Amino acid sequence: MFDIITFGSATRDTFLRLKKENYQIWEERGFPEGKALCFPFGSKIFIEDLEVATGGGGTNSACTFSNQGFKVTYVGKVGDDKRGEAVIEDLKRFKIPTPFVKKDKNYPTAYSAILSSPQGDRTILLYRGACHFLKREEIPFNKLKTDWFYLAPLSGESSKVFGPLVTFAKENNIKVAVNLGNSQIDLGEDILKPILEKLDILILNGEEAALLTRLPQEEEREIIKKLASVFTGILIITKGKEGSVVFDGRYIFEAGSPKLLPFEKTGAGDAYGAGFLSGFLEKNDVKYAIQLATANATSCIQKIGAKNGLLKKGQWGSWPLVKVEKNILL
Repeated sequence: MFDIITFGSATRDTFLRLKKENYQIWEERGFPEGKALCFPFGSKIFIEDLEVATGGGGTNSACTFSNQGFKVTYVGKVGDDKRGEAVIEDLKRFKIPTPFVKKDKNYPTAYSAILSSPQGDRTILLYRGACHFLKREEIPFNKLKTDWFYLAPLSGESSKVFGPLVTFAKENNIKVAVNLGNSQIDLGEDILKPILEKLDILILNGEEAALLTRLPQEEEREIIKKLASVFTGILIITKGKEGSVVFDGRYIFEAGSPKLLPFEKTGAGDAYGAGFLSGFLEKNDVKYAIQLATANATSCIQKIGAKNGLLKKGQWGSWPLVKVEKNILL
């Protein structure tokens, strides 16, 4: 019997830290962030540093839960290759058992190359590997004995198991926290709405919340009201360096984030989501959960690699806890 079982991606990541003089930032409204990372064709691009680590929302969140003292395991796939072995070994390093990690002979382990600037900005090159091809028949439902499911973003073919996992959880008195991703949002309102109604915790970033509700990201209160009309659990919207907002069905909780420059942002969302659930399970207190989530995410981005900076139980980092304001949603 586990406290939490996680689902989501499992990757091998290479972090390439760029030298400032070897790239340019091109500002253009046509890009999602209003700017692009540019290199000249035919040139050698020298890097400042290189590190290799494991990542992926499913394994990243499992490591936070283990660090916080919960009995946790991960359900997913890696390739039958060296990268997959590295993912499994990293889970074991965090004392996470791996009976439900399947080695896929058809697809290699997912891979990311992360290009980082000295300012903490990044561009990620993704290869969709085994974890993105998890099928319903590959999930050992009869062996999933737990109090909670934590679903990190499920991408590609794996997004199709989203509904069956939530349905199974509700039929077996398992609570569900979901960090929703774009592939799940793309399933469409007809498929998504009945799934959202069954969730206990829903985690989105600001862009995803706007995409899901089809409202401007600036209309935060209206986004919350629209989501609250179909979802009755705890709603979390993360906003990067601007902090986060949480709605528990009656009260809205708002918090900033420590004013620290990120060393590398990869894994911050996973660290926040898993940190929030860890804190909420520990004390059943939203304010405490927000503070632990924020501290865990802040610590995560101070080191390269999505798992290397995660806090252990009882740790809070060297920065002050964030202040949390509580008000009634009007």
